[in-house]
Amino acid sequence: MSPRSMARGWIWAGIGLVVLLLYLPLLPPLLFSLAPEHANEGGITLRWYAEMWRNPLLTGAMATSVEVGIIVAAATPLLSLVAAVAIRELRVPRLVLLLMLLPLFVPGVSMGLATALFFRVLDVSPSMVTISLVQILWALPFATLVVLTSMSTFDPVYLEAAYMSGANRWRAFRDIELPLIWPGISGAATFSLILSFNETIRTSIVQGPLNTVQTYIWSTYKQVGLSPTLYALMTLLIVITIGLVGVYLLKGMRRA
Repeated sequence: MSPRSMARGWIWAGIGLVVLLLYLPLLPPLLFSLAPEHANEGGITLRWYAEMWRNPLLTGAMATSVEVGIIVAAATPLLSLVAAVAIRELRVPRLVLLLMLLPLFVPGVSMGLATALFFRVLDVSPSMVTISLVQILWALPFATLVVLTSMSTFDPVYLEAAYMSGANRWRAFRDIELPLIWPGISGAATFSLILSFNETIRTSIVQGPLNTVQTYIWSTYKQVGLSPTLYALMTLLIVITIGLVGVYLLKGMRRA
């Protein structure tokens, strides 16, 4: 075996180890969600997946997560597009980028408590609005990076040609640049939706009487521990998240 083949073998072995470490912890929830109530029953069961929909607290949390996720997925890409354009157009791009990314380095509990205090000062009661705002603020830096990456591949020559044909700046952006960077904007929407489904710490501080799926899982775990129904719910969320990412990657591969 040549040294080059050996090197490739070691690389593939390293990739396999990394993938194993990443995805092996996801298997126990799946296995426990299919386990029967009593060990002597044997076989697998889908009972716990059906039990989820009979819990009104859980179904209410699911509805809240879906509604908030739609709001976050719709609003965050628009704000990230404004931020990305500001980074490109203003004379202080590094400063604007730093201001956009700085909240990522603030601990989640501190950021959540500070936001809750801010809402209290403004006399804003915990609601769907406060949950959505917190999650948008959390997803915005990530979405901005996604949109910036998409904009970095855009050739400004197209805009110059549009200006020469008589188009103003808004029309040139709308007709020329926006369609070409749209994959990045849709990717930012998908990423924001996933972050919304997964966000827990900040949401739990500002949610008030409401629950999202993640805060329901966390509060139930602290009160009564894990259960087969929670395992089923965790598995469902894992499958949905991986599915969303997979669909986006497949679309990107087809487009490429």
